[in-house]
Amino acid sequence: LYVVATPIGNLADITLRALHVLQLADTLACEDTRHTQSLLRAYGIDKSGAQLLALHQHNEQEAAQTVVARLQAGQRVAFVSDAGTPGISDPGARLAFAVRAAGLRVVPLPGASSITAALSVAGAVASGSADSGFVFAGFLPVKQAERASAVQHLAAEPRCVVLLEAPHRITELAQALAVLGERPVTLARELTKQFEEITTQPAHSLSAWLDGGAQRARGEFVVLLHPAPPPENASDSLRVLQLLLAELPLKTAVRLTADITGAPRNALYDTALALRQADSKTP
Repeated sequence: LYVVATPIGNLADITLRALHVLQLADTLACEDTRHTQSLLRAYGIDKSGAQLLALHQHNEQEAAQTVVARLQAGQRVAFVSDAGTPGISDPGARLAFAVRAAGLRVVPLPGASSITAALSVAGAVASGSADSGFVFAGFLPVKQAERASAVQHLAAEPRCVVLLEAPHRITELAQALAVLGERPVTLARELTKQFEEITTQPAHSLSAWLDGGAQRARGEFVVLLHPAPPPENASDSLRVLQLLLAELPLKTAVRLTADITGAPRNALYDTALALRQADSKTP
């Protein structure tokens, strides 16, 4: 099985090896057959509908067995997701596992990835220190309380944290991250596409930046939380807020946390509500 990375926007970001394998494949498993057929046409590659096999998040387990059967029959099979490298917040992981479990080989064809593209230009990954490297967290929970809890957990992570977000939820994510105060955050949207935009802002300024232009909340986002600064005398706003909530009314805890840390009061208030809601659900 060949796992093939495809462009995330700019069609020139395809490797010669990928084009060769896509041309030779007897079966091309793909997340969306219509999208992949359009991609193939852009490169002058002709595949019949019978050569395309739909394999997406809703049928991956079943379709993987079809791939295994075709591989065992001697076919060349390649898999592509809609864009980027399969198996990373895209289908492909279950497929690769099933093929390996059947004793067959899985061959990676590296290429475009929004994650590595954003990391390469953000200057967010330190090297040669105890906190070098990065953590991939993907998409945070949709529900407010769960998202606030996830942000609280990530706030303690000293390494760069990589998040992904869709345009219809980027505003909510920016509001949730505001409690990180001055921690630098890079937003990379529409990477390799016509309206590509990359900016680094303090966490508390993300919402204001998004509100600064009609286009800014559109497109797919990679969000990088830069490494947390070394702890200082003042604890970070999340910890201060949590400690004060345990002893004081919500509004008082929010006001004092804002005074102590400089974090935006509205963002602290939303986080406090989410934390209280999460606590009320804890048995």
